[in-house]
Amino acid sequence: MASMLTVMADALQHRGPDADGVWTDADAGIGLAHRRLAILDLSPCGAQPMVSASGRFIICFNGEIYNHPVLRAEIEARRPVAWRSHSDTEVLLQAIEVWGVDAALGRCNGMFAFAVWDRRTRTLTLARDRMGEKPLYVGRVGGLLAFASELKAFRCLPGWRGALEQRALGMLLRFGYIPAPWSIHESVFKLPAGCTICFAAADACLPLGLDEFTARTRRYWDLARVAEAGISEPFPGDEPAALVALETLLADAVSQRMVADVPVGALLSGGVDSSLIVALMQRASDRPIRTYTIGFREDRFDESHHASRIAAHLRTEHTELHLTPSRALDVIPSLHEVYDEPFADPSQIPTILVSAVARQHVTVALSGDGGDELFLGYRRYIDAMRLWRRIGCWPVGARRALAATLCIIGRTTGGSFGYRLDRLGCRIDAADFDAYYSNLVSLCLTPTTANSWPESLPNEPMIPARLATPGQRMQFADQRAYLPEDILTKTDRASMAASLELRVPLLDHRLVEFAWRLPEPLQRNGRIGKAL
Repeated sequence: MASMLTVMADALQHRGPDADGVWTDADAGIGLAHRRLAILDLSPCGAQPMVSASGRFIICFNGEIYNHPVLRAEIEARRPVAWRSHSDTEVLLQAIEVWGVDAALGRCNGMFAFAVWDRRTRTLTLARDRMGEKPLYVGRVGGLLAFASELKAFRCLPGWRGALEQRALGMLLRFGYIPAPWSIHESVFKLPAGCTICFAAADACLPLGLDEFTARTRRYWDLARVAEAGISEPFPGDEPAALVALETLLADAVSQRMVADVPVGALLSGGVDSSLIVALMQRASDRPIRTYTIGFREDRFDESHHASRIAAHLRTEHTELHLTPSRALDVIPSLHEVYDEPFADPSQIPTILVSAVARQHVTVALSGDGGDELFLGYRRYIDAMRLWRRIGCWPVGARRALAATLCIIGRTTGGSFGYRLDRLGCRIDAADFDAYYSNLVSLCLTPTTANSWPESLPNEPMIPARLATPGQRMQFADQRAYLPEDILTKTDRASMAASLELRVPLLDHRLVEFAWRLPEPLQRNGRIGKAL
């Protein structure tokens, strides 16, 4: 077993180039393997898999627990602890020992995917962070139940077949990504964000189909409940009060994510979100923050001049990489190795390149991802609400008749104008607003995929009924599916391919909960989102 685990772990060496470890229990039929990217406590005391002081729990952990100093103090207040390291891994392991997995998860502020084995109950628990910043795949290969951060580890196992999952192909063609719980392969599933799944030692031989996987999966943090609670108890203050609350939360989130025993920098696009993150980083630092950006030759794509102006204003140590066609083409042959399954986000190439440049100087970088989904920032939100106000009151039959007419004219006309008419027709061919927005964000529409949202768990309502406004429904849809399965998939794989840890302050769960409490007038100023 140890040799097989070593091969699996070596397939993920890019995620942890600094050290490796294997732990096995032959009697229980379980083994854990880990590749370490050393961030906190660079000594061997932070190595994994890590065994708890009592010997009961063994953990294999990817990510960071940002509030580990607070948790350490709370644990010390309950019982004396002979700490072996100052790593967050040991704090997480001790928190599980003190409070149990569920309560420990509720206390943790971080990004993570972990596996913890309980020797006493002979139970394995797998967990993924609230917003899905870190990936976790689970599947059956031959007679083995396996789990890993990336699919390439599964392909090292004897008995691997790699059969394609047809439902995943349909969603890929429509949305450009494959949402949890599916993966591109049969019998291998993604654990959805904010979820745990448990297996007893006796379960190792059970078949693992979608129904079994879904039945075992449980949400410890539910975005639907967060959204409904926020709407039920809206932020009571005015705009100045909301600004103070937002700045306080975000400054603390940034400060927590700057803690590391290795160099820390930031990815700076020059937009509102990343500029705000870098400004708060620079305010909290006594030396220039290292910042990195990608520039393009084509003016309509290039934002590097904005990033340069922000960097000059904040006096950061700034690096620009200008993307040439040849450099972009050089990356394409490696995309399947980076992403493991088909993935169609067009910014995956520049994200790979800027991560590689940043890794030359820093091991950790902060990014501004999540601001658009949390604070109504996408232009499509405003455009969708404006068009729906005009056509949403029409009878469904009238809307679909117009849609069919536009599609016929568009396909007859051809060219870019005809294409736009055809796309418009496909978008408004919808029974309700949810279907309309689903069409709006689709790459293509086919009879096999029409009017189906990618759902985090089958048989679960995608958008709660209590989210009454179009803005709320669009934000929820994107936070549940597009953010974890496209944006965060892109940033995790691209950064970890370069052995760079990317941290996302705007996705601190306290900020997510705060954003859902904001009334829409505080989210949007006329046609401009992200007002705060």
